[in-house]
Amino acid sequence: MDTIPKKSRPGAASWALRQARRAWRTQYADSTASYTLARQALERATASDDHVARAWALLTCGFHTMRYVAPAKGLPMFETAQQIFEGLADQRGQVVATIGMARCRWMQGRSRESLELLLPLRTDGMSALARDERGMLLNAIAGSYSMLGESAQAFAYMFEALRESTPAQNLGLDVVLYCNLSHELLLLGDVEEGLRYANEGVERCTTLNNPRLMGVLLLNRMTCLTNLQRADEALPDLHRLLAMPPDVDGRGATNPAFEQMAMTALRAADPVLGATLIDQARASLTGDELPDELLGLSIAHAELLRMCGDTTAAVQMLAQAQPMPTAGLRLRCMYFQSLADAYEQGSENAKALQALRSWQALQLERSHLASQARHQAASLKTELLRLQRQRDEIDARQRSTEKARSELEATNLKLAQKILQVQALQASLKEQAVRDGLTGLFNRRYLGEVLPGMLALARRNSWALCIAIIDLDRFKSVNDEHGHPVGDAVLKSFATLLLDRLRKSDVVCRHGGEEFCVLMPRTSVTQGQRKLESILKHWRAVRLEADGQPIGQQTFSAGLAESVLTAGADESADALLKRADDCALQAKRSGRNRVLADHV
Repeated sequence: MDTIPKKSRPGAASWALRQARRAWRTQYADSTASYTLARQALERATASDDHVARAWALLTCGFHTMRYVAPAKGLPMFETAQQIFEGLADQRGQVVATIGMARCRWMQGRSRESLELLLPLRTDGMSALARDERGMLLNAIAGSYSMLGESAQAFAYMFEALRESTPAQNLGLDVVLYCNLSHELLLLGDVEEGLRYANEGVERCTTLNNPRLMGVLLLNRMTCLTNLQRADEALPDLHRLLAMPPDVDGRGATNPAFEQMAMTALRAADPVLGATLIDQARASLTGDELPDELLGLSIAHAELLRMCGDTTAAVQMLAQAQPMPTAGLRLRCMYFQSLADAYEQGSENAKALQALRSWQALQLERSHLASQARHQAASLKTELLRLQRQRDEIDARQRSTEKARSELEATNLKLAQKILQVQALQASLKEQAVRDGLTGLFNRRYLGEVLPGMLALARRNSWALCIAIIDLDRFKSVNDEHGHPVGDAVLKSFATLLLDRLRKSDVVCRHGGEEFCVLMPRTSVTQGQRKLESILKHWRAVRLEADGQPIGQQTFSAGLAESVLTAGADESADALLKRADDCALQAKRSGRNRVLADHV
């Protein structure tokens, strides 16, 4: 067991912790990249004894493994993270780790145990967690209630979780909730509404890089369409699912749902595909399947036998798969409907009628639950609107108070504004002296002022200082062929690209004409070369036009040099600039469209 001393908490975010936090934030938006970042952070954190980073990286790896591999394999990661967070007295981390452990339980069919872990966190967790993490907690509670068939409770928590999600940041939790809402509505028989949520989820999921989540949404939409007797419309989703790789980057190892796809194929009158999918479903059984999965497979197999005319075998198949009480209402309804169809096809009308009565009783129960759930959802929406009105009233009162205070301070503010205007004018004049008028970048004068100081600071702190000279290729031909206004537009476009792709700490200057200079503190020449090669790739992809006509692909040649940090080195700023300029000239002579570096 890990024992983590509280003194191990780092004072500032390390590289590993930054990576771990980034991985955690992007777990829904880009599942593959998130897992890769988390593994890298975990390796670095373990090597450097960075316990905070290690715990958050373990959480991300645990959720990924639980969702896309198997709950049992994710559970030890959550338990280790929980131990670390306890040692650090980190309440937020402990709550999130507990959410993961509870999720593992309900994914294994142990929903009561899951709720026993989650419900005590309801109050403290909502104050300790970030907004989307609160949504995760509420969604986990909803999932547990859903597995128990308590849809009204599930809906209440899912709608509340949806209020906690932040779709504007595109983190992806709202897409997960759309997926879960469509699934819950499908279980209750409100298929039209379930289809609406599935369509919304599929549309929003196109902005994410999460194939598995897209796969579940497609599965929900396919099932909704099949239940609406529109199986033909569901076939594109079925084939799209089958085209996804059966690994963690596609359908995933957990429940590929071949039995549901088989039902769609059969309802679309494709028994060959249906039989193939049933065979795949049986081949993928591991012994850990939930009752719904096993019952769904039996129903699909019986449907296939009935389509082939063997009603006796279909009845026997269904008789062997008497639905367990723990199976969902939707599957139990499907079971008795399929049984009634088999009896009717075999001319056993009395038994068909008995099966239909069982189906009718379950449907009534299902309709009652759906009615309760819709009432709960409507009540919650009304409550949310009431709270929103209260917040609006409070905001209005605050705005009124602020307006009165603003009027009281108006005289003093006018005087302060006059002073600020003078100061701003002075700053503007100073800024104009060091700014290039066309591109808005710093000019050569500013470069001459700032470079010696940055070089001295780099030497004093033993930092690398990388300098780059960039020359736009064949820029004269742009001016000659299209005129100077187009050339100016090219320069401004390139300046914008540099500012977008470089850090705020990097200094970007127009060195003169079509030549630019970039100072990159704390950056080795190797890192700088990679950065400029990336910018060159983006510059080549930019498409510029003159009078509606393309002006051809744009490239540049660049040279880089790094400040010498060896003992006794005293290289001047001009010498460093010359080394970078020599490399840029060599890049030009070597054929342009490249980045060369002076490796000392």
